[in-house]
Amino acid sequence: MDRKISVVTGGSKGIGKSIAEQLIKDGYFVIVADVDEPATTKSSGFVSCDISNYDDVVSLFGLLRKKYGHIDVLVNNAGIIRDNMIWNMPKDDFDFVVDVNLKGTWMMCKEAAKIMREQKSGKIVNISSRAWLGNNRGQSNYTASKAGIVGLTRVLALELGKYGVNVNAVAPGLIDTPLTQGLTEEVMKGLINAQPTKKVGKPEDIANAVSFLISEKSNFITGQIIHVDGGRSIGSTIF
Repeated sequence: MDRKISVVTGGSKGIGKSIAEQLIKDGYFVIVADVDEPATTKSSGFVSCDISNYDDVVSLFGLLRKKYGHIDVLVNNAGIIRDNMIWNMPKDDFDFVVDVNLKGTWMMCKEAAKIMREQKSGKIVNISSRAWLGNNRGQSNYTASKAGIVGLTRVLALELGKYGVNVNAVAPGLIDTPLTQGLTEEVMKGLINAQPTKKVGKPEDIANAVSFLISEKSNFITGQIIHVDGGRSIGSTIF
């Protein structure tokens, strides 16, 4: 198949859906890998895949290899949260978040790397979070998983660079998603006030960054963490 093939995990809703839609606009055939089936567009495919289950991941890439013979882009977007202060956090909540966010991303990268290394080309974009910087109380599990993605991205850039594979990460900040829409008005005001830009980002802002990182315009960029957070990673500005 001559079309450019991309896989987006967690592409059924939120940021992942926006990424999938942008990649379709960019001319990719987009395969959404998720546990929830989306209302897909005509240009998309869907594969039910729990990225924390290695058998599911191996099966997905076996299907891709058999049906298309190649993969051009992998976007690891799938992720979950289970927030709590560490003294109240159940061990299962730590394990679940790390298994999906970090281990799942690692397993997807592992299987994609096998194909991309053989074909000597490919782009991988991992979705981390501004939280990797470690200044979100109650998110020890989530922060650890997203910091792990940053480290993973940098190591894979070193390992895969000579094979023509670029690996980068995008670290979103405060984005308008169903998750943030559930916050109280008071909390949202405080978060927005801490933003240097004094506004909330859109899922499309993340999709645009991913679109750049998988394009030929980014061919000499690898191992980088792009913060798309309205400047919040610089620090808070309460005034």
